[in-house]
Formats: sequence, structure tokens, C-alpha cells
Amino acid sequence: MDEPLMLARVQFALTAGSHFLFVALTLGLATLVALTQTRATLSRSAVHARMTRFWGQLYVINYAVGIVTGLVMEFQLGMNWSGMSEMTGGVFGAPLAMETVAAFFVESTFLGLWIFGWDRLNRWLHLALIWVVAFTAYLSAYFILVANGWMQRPVGYEMRGGTAHLTDLGALLGNPAAVLAFFHVLFGGLLTAGLFMAAVSAYHLLRRTAEVEFFRRSIRTGLIALVVSVFPVVVFGGMQFGYLQPTKHPNSPEGQAAIADFTARFGPGDYSPPGLASAGEAAMTLAWALMFLLAAFALVKLPFGRWLARGRIFHVVLIAAVPLPYVAMLSGWVFREIGRQPWVVYGVLKTEDAVSEVGPGLMTASFTAFTVLFAALIAVNAWLLVRHARRGPDAAALGAPPPERDSAPALAPTY
Repeated sequence: MDEPLMLARVQFALTAGSHFLFVALTLGLATLVALTQTRATLSRSAVHARMTRFWGQLYVINYAVGIVTGLVMEFQLGMNWSGMSEMTGGVFGAPLAMETVAAFFVESTFLGLWIFGWDRLNRWLHLALIWVVAFTAYLSAYFILVANGWMQRPVGYEMRGGTAHLTDLGALLGNPAAVLAFFHVLFGGLLTAGLFMAAVSAYHLLRRTAEVEFFRRSIRTGLIALVVSVFPVVVFGGMQFGYLQPTKHPNSPEGQAAIADFTARFGPGDYSPPGLASAGEAAMTLAWALMFLLAAFALVKLPFGRWLARGRIFHVVLIAAVPLPYVAMLSGWVFREIGRQPWVVYGVLKTEDAVSEVGPGLMTASFTAFTVLFAALIAVNAWLLVRHARRGPDAAALGAPPPERDSAPALAPTY
């Protein structure tokens, strides 16, 4: 494999994988913040209002840095994968354009209104804003997975003059490779956010915080999200195996038939996926199994509020378990994406034919710049999340009333 192609592939793997880490937490936290604010709005509960501010601030931090990673990631499609844009842009570009409208215009606009509309808008209108933000976040994820699902299982198109043309929008939007992946990611995001919320709460309870009621309610919310989502994640993940590319199991009769067909159509070559795909599947399964055990234990503890606040060993386990959903997501992504190789669009366009004609020097410079930038963004996001999470609810500036000012002018000093 030539150097520019390998660098382009590794660069896309690093940037897309890094961006997905932000997306999962954003999707889940948006849901939990919206549910918490709904509870606060309906019951006028002061503790739930404070919970909305605290967890909402962590959500906004993760969202803001994640937007930067998403913008930067899109640049490389034009820089490194011009062959893909030229051949399949007529189909692949449609859901990406829809995602841009949903995410960068609607979602960002309503999130800004939610952030700056605190105590300035009617409480019901302010609640509606966060639900619009959550809904458009789901919509954004769905359109991205429509594009990715078409790469996994191309449908609703025809080739004319060497380029792909969209012929059936319904088939594209209803592609099982996209729809099942969407629900898999949706519950995966809820699981990630639930474990994150439970772990941050466990940290404060472990330190014997004075905010026992605040973090007892928060850890319960997080654990409920973990329990509710851990089984649907594996259900929707398992359902996708019905639409798996045959070459991901090259030793099966279907896999052998697919390889023979590709050899006849595209010439001799290695149409079996790299071994790293199987390793990703194993790591994903192991991480999910550990989270399932954690969820089962949490289900036993949930009815006992005092036990949630005092279980110090359980608190340590929750904190240590924070990386598990990220390990599961990245290893699952490796299985899904690397297992599609050597195709960028399965059975339509080979990866080596999709890369831009860029020299090794320029590709190396691009790879270095993107890697450094994404490493810095991940480090900044982690530092900000840890810093604000450790400071607790009283330090949350989101939604805090402005400092009071004296209405009367200051008296002139007398001498």
C-alpha cells in the first residue's frame, strides 16, 4: 500500500474516531439535560433546576469543542478523498448537506437561545428550546449515519457515466444499515452520558460532599440511563449483523461468493478485511459485557437511596468505568469501518481509487497537523470537563443570574 493512501486512511480514522467521542456524550447529555429541565419545569424543583444548570454546562463545553472537531474533519473529505467526491458525491453529499442544515443552523441557533435565554424567556419556551436542540442532535446523527450506511450498503442509486446518481431517496433514508445504526448510536450515547453523570456524582459523593441530595439524585438519573440503554445497545447492534457485508466473514460460502464476484468485476486483489476488524469486534463485546454487569449491579442498588450515596467501593468502580463506553464505541467503529475494506463504498468504489492525488510530503504535513490539532482539542475538552465537574454545582455559570447592581449612583466622597 502506498504511503499517501495509508496516511489518508489513518488520518481519517483518527479524526472521525476522535469526533465520535464528542458526539456520543453530546447526544446522551442533551437527552438527560432535557429530561432534568422537564422535571424542574413541571415540579418547580429547585434541586432539578440546579442539576439542569450544572449538567447543562458540561454539555455545552463538550458540544462547543465537538463542533470544532466536526468542522475540521469535513475539510479532509475534499483534501484527501476527491475521488470519492467526484464519483459518489451526487448520493453521498445529499445527507451531509441535510446534516449541515440540521446541526450547524438549527441546532446551534436553538442552543444559543437556550444558553442566553435563561431567566429571559418564558420557562415553557425555554424548556421547548432544549428539546429542539436534542431533537436536531438526533437528526444530525441520523443524516450522518445515512451517509455512512450508504457506504456500507449502497442502495437507491444508479451509475451513469461513471458517477453515482440518486434514484430513490426513500431507499437511501430508510436503509437498514443507517436506521439500525442510528438507534444503536442513540442508545450508546445515552449509555455514555448516563455513566458519565453517575461517575461525576460518585466522585463528589466519595469526597463526602455537602451536596448529598444533589448528587444522589444525579447518580440515580445516570444509573437509570445506564440500565435503560445497555440492553437496547446490543439489540440494535446485533440486528445489524443481518445486513453485514459477506466479506467480513470471508470463510463463509457467502463471503467466498462475494470475493469471487468482486474478482470478476474489478480484477484480482485482496477483498478480505484486515484482521484488526475481528479484534475490534472482540473488544467491543468485552466492553459491553463489563457495562452490562455494572448495570445489573446498579439495578439492585437503585431502590436504596442511602446505599447510592454511601457505597464507596461502588463509587470507585463507577469512576473507573468511564472509559468503557468509549472503548466499546471505538472498537465497534473499527469493526464497522475497517471491516468494509478495501472498499470506501462497498462493491462500488475501492479505497485506493478514492484518495486524492496528493504527494507524500503534503499528505504527511496534513496528517501531522490534523493529529496535533485533534490531540489538543481532546486534551482541552477533557481538562475543561474535569475542571468544571470537580468544582460542583455552585460554580456553574450557565443560567446563573447576573450580579446585582445598585440602582442608586455612588455618593461623592466627602472630605
